[in-house]
Amino acid sequence: MHHVNDFRAGYVAIIGRPNVGKSTLLNQLLQQKISITSRKAQTTRYRIHGIVSEPQVQFVFVDTPGFQTQYTSRLNMAMNRVVTQSVHDVHVILFVIEAMRFDQRDLSVLKILPPDMPVILVINKVDKLADKNQLLPFTNEVVKNFPFAAIVPVSATRKIQLIELLNTVRDFLPVNAPLYHEDQITDRSERFMAAEFIREKLFRLIGDEIPYSTSVVIDQFQQEAHVCKIYATILVEKANQKAIVIGNKGERLKQIASEARLDMEKLFDTKVYLEVWVKVKSGWADNEQVLKNLGFE
Repeated sequence: MHHVNDFRAGYVAIIGRPNVGKSTLLNQLLQQKISITSRKAQTTRYRIHGIVSEPQVQFVFVDTPGFQTQYTSRLNMAMNRVVTQSVHDVHVILFVIEAMRFDQRDLSVLKILPPDMPVILVINKVDKLADKNQLLPFTNEVVKNFPFAAIVPVSATRKIQLIELLNTVRDFLPVNAPLYHEDQITDRSERFMAAEFIREKLFRLIGDEIPYSTSVVIDQFQQEAHVCKIYATILVEKANQKAIVIGNKGERLKQIASEARLDMEKLFDTKVYLEVWVKVKSGWADNEQVLKNLGFE
């Protein structure tokens, strides 16, 4: 039983190989879209804090990049550093896997987990199971690989067992005053969110025709009385990618911008004027200065 004065608050990392549903899980837990979701692996690049505030507890979620094993550019080394650092700065780790799927890629993520940290095994997509009886033997195999503190099967998309997951996490958080004001959803600036929304639409609408290293830079962000004016640039690596992003008669770029603008209006709760340009920038994934500007140290 929790003592009524035991307010708990702490940091929770969500980690797992790409495409197991980490961002969808975070979005559902937050009931608010702050982490981008996409079919494309490797869209979340930064540690984004998503905050859930309740009367007796505050969860601060850290959405880390999918731990990369197959790429080696400097960008990925920077990402892997971010993951390794972020798992040490938290109180609880949610290790997310897909039901009935556990392979070398999942194992490589497990290997970076600190052994002295509570790690909750979250088995996602259980709604997709043809036979629920398969879950137990599958779970028994997975737990041989790590001393998990708890196991919670969920379906992020169907919102199954998410309350149970939060209750389980709460038990591992320290007794603490709230870390953030309860109205705050994310500690990342609106400027950052604006760029992420554009990146999301880019990957949603174009997919594999452009590399994941494509980035978005916000050139200007002006908050005026009744409107927010945002000027952004999508940086691609080759001229043919620029053509792909712009699309026939500019249709695709228009669609990216208009969908991103709607997301921004919802999050910022104001009218948004958005202009998006596309520029070719070569080899930026290996350019230290650009990485610095994007927030990688």
